[in-house]
Amino acid sequence: MEAKGESQHSSITVPSVQEMVKKKLTTTVPPRYVRSDLDKGEIDCDLRTEIPIIDMNLLCSLASMDAEIHKLDLACKEWGFFQLVNHGMETGFLDKFKSEIQDFFNLPMEEKKKLWQQPSEIEGFGHTFVVSEEQKLDWSDLFLLVMQPVHLRKPHLFPKLPLPFRDTLDTYSGEVKSITKILLSKMASALMITPHEMEKLFDDELRQTMRMNYYPPCPDPDQVIGLIPHSDSTGLTILLQVNEVEGLQIKKNGKWVPVKPLPNALLVNIGDVLEIITNGSYQSIEHRGVVSSEKERLSVAAFHNVGMGKEVGPVRSLVEKQKAAFFKSVTVEEYRKDLFTRKLDGKAYLDVMRI
Repeated sequence: MEAKGESQHSSITVPSVQEMVKKKLTTTVPPRYVRSDLDKGEIDCDLRTEIPIIDMNLLCSLASMDAEIHKLDLACKEWGFFQLVNHGMETGFLDKFKSEIQDFFNLPMEEKKKLWQQPSEIEGFGHTFVVSEEQKLDWSDLFLLVMQPVHLRKPHLFPKLPLPFRDTLDTYSGEVKSITKILLSKMASALMITPHEMEKLFDDELRQTMRMNYYPPCPDPDQVIGLIPHSDSTGLTILLQVNEVEGLQIKKNGKWVPVKPLPNALLVNIGDVLEIITNGSYQSIEHRGVVSSEKERLSVAAFHNVGMGKEVGPVRSLVEKQKAAFFKSVTVEEYRKDLFTRKLDGKAYLDVMRI
């Protein structure tokens, strides 16, 4: 059932930007990557110091929990985004994971080819949301993998990952899944959602997809975009910045705010599914990736979504409180099917779900 559902989602094969840059095949930006169609927008550097910071220790300690849940609630309502510190993962472990991701992207091309996306699948090295040969492309490469539930890991992909990276990724996947479940339960408390409503949606069938991003340096960074402006279509995203190169920008008050990653913090953002579930109380945040002329940038996003067979729609306790549902309810299968037939475009897909 699952594999069949997955196989309907595919992306047109495109060249590896990392390879192009490495082999010095380009000194100018190829036309397909030139993004004169994108409005660059205004940058607001003043707001970067205001990005909320949530402390997981305080969130889980009885003495400080209420105050930190209040902070979390404000962060989700006003920003849709926060940096999470004291999340429980050790610095030594994260350093190891980061260096193994760097090595993974530096594998020779013949090794990578064995892990490339297969026809009609989006997992592996490659790209997502490329739906036509004319479509403009992002200046990045990615590796995508469904990690949870464990039985959905692709037998032609996960077991073929190099060691010790495979084991480290497995550990990291379990850690961020636990963190996600804690954060979702604290959000449910803040919104006074009946706890079982949130737990039922994000139970052990919770779906976690890992997307590793590689943004090579670009000869003319102003002409390209590393990742087009979009909101995440899933529930909750946890991002780890692999190297300290800046590039993530989030939209606030119509302007772009550059995010300066705190050492070993996790960046957490609300996705469209959580905006739907919370009936608009928490809003998904538009963000984009920009690139540099000197340095590569790497990051790993773990997307958490409700499991298959569940329904995506506002939870009943909030609809009753707000006396209206602002979004339609559909099955996860319908939601995903419609999503993958589109190209990425701001928060356009969320508008389709709006009542």
